[in-house]
Amino acid sequence: MDFIHYSQALEIILANAQSFGKEIIDLDDSLNRVIGENVFSDRDYPPFNRSAMDGIAIDSKDVENNITQFTIIQTIYAGEACDLILKPGQCFKIMTGAAVPLCADVVIRIEDVELNQQTASIKSHNIKPFQNIATKGQDIKNGEMAIAKGTKISPAIIGLLATLGKNKVQVNKMPTVAIITTGGEVKPISHKVSNVQIRNSNLHVIKSLLKQNNIEPLYCQHIIDNEKLLEAGIKNYLDVDILILCGGVSAGDADFVPSVLSSLGVQKLFHKVAIKPGKPIWCGKKPKGAMVFALPGNPFSCLVTFTIFIKFFIHKAVGLPQNVHKILPLNNHRSQKTKFDEFFPVIINYENQTLNSVAINGSGDIRLGLQANALALHPATMGEINKTEKLLYWDI
Repeated sequence: MDFIHYSQALEIILANAQSFGKEIIDLDDSLNRVIGENVFSDRDYPPFNRSAMDGIAIDSKDVENNITQFTIIQTIYAGEACDLILKPGQCFKIMTGAAVPLCADVVIRIEDVELNQQTASIKSHNIKPFQNIATKGQDIKNGEMAIAKGTKISPAIIGLLATLGKNKVQVNKMPTVAIITTGGEVKPISHKVSNVQIRNSNLHVIKSLLKQNNIEPLYCQHIIDNEKLLEAGIKNYLDVDILILCGGVSAGDADFVPSVLSSLGVQKLFHKVAIKPGKPIWCGKKPKGAMVFALPGNPFSCLVTFTIFIKFFIHKAVGLPQNVHKILPLNNHRSQKTKFDEFFPVIINYENQTLNSVAINGSGDIRLGLQANALALHPATMGEINKTEKLLYWDI
């Protein structure tokens, strides 16, 4: 059986990634989503000359004229407007964030002022116009683009959107997803299992991986390895954006998924990739319908194939960065076990900026590299990896 290379499979997948459209959501639900339109400022920011300090506001010309003692004519608090005009030798007492009247062009911080009831004396003549004042429009001008479409929404972006009055925000739409797990030996985790049965851990792994990407699956179903039941079940979900199947894609007598998908008009893009684990993965597309990923049923294979394929498909379709070229040195020696590219679990040591291998007993190991927080790639072209050899890795 011919296998395609990992990079070729990823290229095919990304070439089929298209936008799922746009939607309007509440600002408080937008974290980690992608802005779907350019956002423009609704006014100047700050919208007035804003005091950056508690202190006194004066006209700098008074200092030029050697005036150092001032009469306080009003105290200005944040949110208050003041229409008074300063005369020579007069000042305002002002609070941080308050609007500085246009007749004043300097705020002297309270620490540099001697206050005595209604008078204030300054200690320094080293005064510059607009000192300690954030001038109107200094941050963003009215009508200026504040956030470009395609920006991932962080807490800071949420703060800016709120400042701009955007309680609703247009974002790139997330896909609708259905999950089908397969296998007569697989039972729900709440059910009793016999000595030859296993619990459906893959369903919950896939759901959690989707949740990491802000996606809740619309449908989840388990179907035993029966060709007619699989055909009837899969047919129900070919109108979603992404259909993820798990199990039944290898070469066994009960691996009906590839033939059933073909019979339902799903166009095969590839089947079997030269990777370990995960080589039986099947990928296809229903014309005007779902992108279909049929993953192997072994637990670690399921985790790996989602991480190195499905996640990048989703990220490209919704406009998130791909981040496919993270590199760190391995902190141990490793020998190649197969002729394929091998993905293995590692722990990122952030202090030393290295990768440490995590022991795993093959793709069926239920621990899934338990302590691992990343997958590293051992290329097929490298029989041995020496300590300090730099490798590509993927966060999990």
